Amino acid sequence: MTPFKALALIAALALSACSTAEPVWAPDTAVAAAHYVAPGPKTITLFTVVSTRSGSGAHSGLLINGSERVMFDPAGTWHHPALPERNDVHFGVTDRMVSFYIDYHARETFDVIEQTLVVSPEIADLVMARAKAYGAVPKAQCAHSITSILSGVPGFESIPGTWFPNKLSDAFGKLPGVTTRRITDDDADDNHGVLLVQQKQEVLPPKESD
Repeated sequence: MTPFKALALIAALALSACSTAEPVWAPDTAVAAAHYVAPGPKTITLFTVVSTRSGSGAHSGLLINGSERVMFDPAGTWHHPALPERNDVHFGVTDRMVSFYIDYHARETFDVIEQTLVVSPEIADLVMARAKAYGAVPKAQCAHSITSILSGVPGFESIPGTWFPNKLSDAFGKLPGVTTRRITDDDADDNHGVLLVQQKQEVLPPKESD
Protein backbone atom coordinates (compact mmCIF):
# COMPACT_ATOMS: atom_id res chain seq x y z
CA MET A 1 0.00 0.00 0.00
CA THR A 2 1.39 3.41 -0.98
CA PRO A 3 1.78 6.13 1.68
CA PHE A 4 -0.95 8.15 -0.04
CA LYS A 5 -3.42 5.26 0.07
CA ALA A 6 -2.52 4.57 3.69
CA LEU A 7 -3.26 8.18 4.63
CA ALA A 8 -6.52 8.07 2.71
CA LEU A 9 -7.56 4.89 4.54
CA ILE A 10 -6.71 6.41 7.93
CA ALA A 11 -8.72 9.53 7.07
CA ALA A 12 -11.70 7.45 5.97
CA LEU A 13 -11.61 5.38 9.16
CA ALA A 14 -11.39 8.52 11.28
CA LEU A 15 -14.36 10.07 9.53
CA SER A 16 -16.44 6.93 9.84
CA ALA A 17 -15.64 6.73 13.56
CA CYS A 18 -16.98 10.23 14.25
CA SER A 19 -19.54 10.70 11.48
CA THR A 20 -22.62 9.84 13.49
CA ALA A 21 -24.05 10.84 16.84
CA GLU A 22 -26.94 9.26 18.68
CA PRO A 23 -29.79 11.76 19.00
CA VAL A 24 -31.45 12.36 22.38
CA TRP A 25 -34.79 14.13 22.66
CA ALA A 26 -36.41 14.70 26.06
CA PRO A 27 -40.20 15.21 26.01
CA ASP A 28 -41.72 18.69 26.11
CA THR A 29 -43.10 18.16 29.62
CA ALA A 30 -39.66 17.35 31.04
CA VAL A 31 -38.00 20.32 29.34
CA ALA A 32 -40.74 22.70 30.50
CA ALA A 33 -40.55 21.41 34.07
CA ALA A 34 -36.77 21.86 34.18
CA HIS A 35 -36.87 25.46 32.89
CA TYR A 36 -34.49 27.57 35.00
CA VAL A 37 -33.76 31.29 34.78
CA ALA A 38 -30.53 32.34 36.48
CA PRO A 39 -30.28 35.71 38.21
CA GLY A 40 -27.83 38.35 37.07
CA PRO A 41 -26.66 39.43 33.64
CA LYS A 42 -26.95 37.33 30.50
CA THR A 43 -23.71 35.52 29.75
CA ILE A 44 -21.96 33.08 27.46
CA THR A 45 -19.38 30.90 29.24
CA LEU A 46 -16.87 28.68 27.48
CA PHE A 47 -15.44 25.76 29.43
CA THR A 48 -12.22 24.15 28.19
CA VAL A 49 -10.86 20.95 29.72
CA VAL A 50 -7.06 20.96 29.55
CA SER A 51 -4.61 18.16 30.27
CA THR A 52 -2.33 18.90 33.22
CA ARG A 53 0.32 16.67 31.67
CA SER A 54 0.52 17.85 28.08
CA GLY A 55 -1.45 21.11 28.09
CA SER A 56 -3.59 19.86 25.21
CA GLY A 57 -7.28 20.68 25.08
CA ALA A 58 -9.53 17.69 25.68
CA HIS A 59 -13.06 19.10 25.55
CA SER A 60 -15.15 22.25 25.09
CA GLY A 61 -18.57 23.09 26.54
CA LEU A 62 -20.77 26.17 26.37
CA LEU A 63 -22.96 27.46 29.21
CA ILE A 64 -25.62 29.79 27.82
CA ASN A 65 -27.50 32.04 30.22
CA GLY A 66 -30.33 33.81 28.41
CA SER A 67 -34.09 33.50 28.81
CA GLU A 68 -33.14 30.23 30.50
CA ARG A 69 -29.81 28.65 31.38
CA VAL A 70 -28.70 25.60 29.44
CA MET A 71 -25.46 23.69 29.00
CA PHE A 72 -24.38 22.77 25.50
CA ASP A 73 -21.98 19.88 26.09
CA PRO A 74 -21.22 18.64 22.57
CA ALA A 75 -20.17 15.00 22.35
CA GLY A 76 -19.62 15.05 26.11
CA THR A 77 -20.06 12.31 28.69
CA TRP A 78 -21.49 14.60 31.38
CA HIS A 79 -25.14 14.06 32.24
CA HIS A 80 -27.51 14.05 35.19
CA PRO A 81 -30.80 12.17 35.61
CA ALA A 82 -32.50 15.35 36.85
CA LEU A 83 -31.58 17.30 33.70
CA PRO A 84 -33.50 16.58 30.50
CA GLU A 85 -31.36 16.59 27.37
CA ARG A 86 -32.00 17.33 23.73
CA ASN A 87 -29.05 16.55 21.48
CA ASP A 88 -26.27 17.71 23.81
CA VAL A 89 -28.31 20.62 25.22
CA HIS A 90 -29.04 20.09 28.93
CA PHE A 91 -31.91 22.00 30.54
CA GLY A 92 -32.45 23.14 34.14
CA VAL A 93 -28.83 24.08 34.80
CA THR A 94 -28.85 25.58 38.28
CA ASP A 95 -25.74 26.83 40.10
CA ARG A 96 -25.41 23.41 41.69
CA MET A 97 -25.41 21.78 38.27
CA VAL A 98 -22.76 24.20 37.02
CA SER A 99 -20.59 23.22 39.97
CA PHE A 100 -21.23 19.57 39.19
CA TYR A 101 -20.18 20.13 35.57
CA ILE A 102 -16.92 21.73 36.65
CA ASP A 103 -16.19 19.13 39.33
CA TYR A 104 -16.96 16.32 36.90
CA HIS A 105 -14.23 17.48 34.53
CA ALA A 106 -11.61 18.96 36.89
CA ARG A 107 -9.37 16.31 38.43
CA GLU A 108 -5.72 15.42 38.91
CA THR A 109 -5.12 15.02 35.19
CA PHE A 110 -7.33 17.85 33.89
CA ASP A 111 -7.89 21.52 34.72
CA VAL A 112 -10.94 23.49 33.61
CA ILE A 113 -10.65 26.96 32.10
CA GLU A 114 -13.82 29.04 32.54
CA GLN A 115 -14.22 32.10 30.30
CA THR A 116 -17.32 34.27 30.69
CA LEU A 117 -18.62 37.13 28.58
CA VAL A 118 -21.60 39.32 29.47
CA VAL A 119 -23.88 39.73 26.45
CA SER A 120 -27.28 41.21 25.65
CA PRO A 121 -30.40 39.06 26.15
CA GLU A 122 -30.85 38.99 22.37
CA ILE A 123 -27.35 37.61 21.75
CA ALA A 124 -27.69 35.02 24.53
CA ASP A 125 -30.95 33.75 23.08
CA LEU A 126 -29.55 33.73 19.54
CA VAL A 127 -26.65 31.52 20.63
CA MET A 128 -29.06 29.34 22.58
CA ALA A 129 -31.36 28.92 19.58
CA ARG A 130 -28.42 27.90 17.43
CA ALA A 131 -27.25 25.37 20.01
CA LYS A 132 -30.73 23.86 20.26
CA ALA A 133 -30.97 23.60 16.48
CA TYR A 134 -27.48 22.20 15.91
CA GLY A 135 -28.28 18.55 16.49
CA ALA A 136 -26.37 15.75 18.18
CA VAL A 137 -22.63 16.27 17.88
CA PRO A 138 -20.30 13.44 16.79
CA LYS A 139 -17.25 12.58 18.85
CA ALA A 140 -14.21 14.85 18.48
CA GLN A 141 -16.31 17.73 17.16
CA CYS A 142 -16.96 19.67 20.37
CA ALA A 143 -14.89 22.75 19.49
CA HIS A 144 -15.97 22.59 15.85
CA SER A 145 -19.66 22.62 16.80
CA ILE A 146 -19.23 25.58 19.16
CA THR A 147 -17.34 27.66 16.59
CA SER A 148 -20.07 26.85 14.06
CA ILE A 149 -22.73 28.07 16.49
CA LEU A 150 -20.85 31.29 17.30
CA SER A 151 -19.97 32.00 13.67
CA GLY A 152 -21.57 35.24 12.51
CA VAL A 153 -23.04 36.10 15.91
CA PRO A 154 -22.48 39.81 16.64
CA GLY A 155 -19.54 40.21 19.00
CA PHE A 156 -18.07 36.80 18.13
CA GLU A 157 -16.89 37.56 14.60
CA SER A 158 -13.25 37.00 15.56
CA ILE A 159 -13.85 33.38 16.63
CA PRO A 160 -12.29 31.19 13.91
CA GLY A 161 -13.57 27.84 12.79
CA THR A 162 -11.47 25.20 14.55
CA TRP A 163 -11.52 21.61 15.74
CA PHE A 164 -9.15 22.32 18.63
CA PRO A 165 -10.40 23.33 22.12
CA ASN A 166 -7.27 25.32 22.98
CA LYS A 167 -7.47 27.37 19.79
CA LEU A 168 -11.12 28.13 20.55
CA SER A 169 -10.23 29.09 24.13
CA ASP A 170 -7.41 31.38 22.98
CA ALA A 171 -9.72 33.21 20.56
CA PHE A 172 -12.56 33.45 23.09
CA GLY A 173 -10.18 34.87 25.68
CA LYS A 174 -9.31 37.76 23.36
CA LEU A 175 -12.91 38.99 23.17
CA PRO A 176 -13.31 42.35 24.94
CA GLY A 177 -14.70 41.97 28.46
CA VAL A 178 -14.04 38.25 28.96
CA THR A 179 -13.21 37.15 32.50
CA THR A 180 -11.16 33.98 32.94
CA ARG A 181 -10.39 31.61 35.77
CA ARG A 182 -8.55 28.29 35.86
CA ILE A 183 -10.04 25.59 38.10
CA THR A 184 -7.85 22.83 39.51
CA ASP A 185 -8.78 19.75 41.53
CA ASP A 186 -6.76 16.87 42.95
CA ASP A 187 -9.61 14.34 42.66
CA ALA A 188 -8.68 10.98 41.19
CA ASP A 189 -9.51 10.16 37.57
CA ASP A 190 -12.17 7.63 38.59
CA ASN A 191 -14.36 10.03 40.62
CA HIS A 192 -17.09 10.38 37.96
CA GLY A 193 -19.38 7.70 39.35
CA VAL A 194 -19.06 9.01 42.89
CA LEU A 195 -19.94 12.53 41.78
CA LEU A 196 -23.01 11.37 39.90
CA VAL A 197 -24.31 9.38 42.87
CA GLN A 198 -23.72 12.33 45.22
CA GLN A 199 -25.49 14.77 42.91
CA LYS A 200 -28.38 12.39 42.35
CA GLN A 201 -28.89 12.04 46.09
CA GLU A 202 -28.76 15.81 46.63
CA VAL A 203 -30.97 16.90 43.74
CA LEU A 204 -33.58 14.24 43.19
CA PRO A 205 -36.47 14.09 45.71
CA PRO A 206 -36.82 10.89 47.70
CA LYS A 207 -39.21 8.30 46.33
CA GLU A 208 -42.51 7.91 48.09
CA SER A 209 -43.00 4.64 49.91
CA ASP A 210 -45.73 2.28 48.75
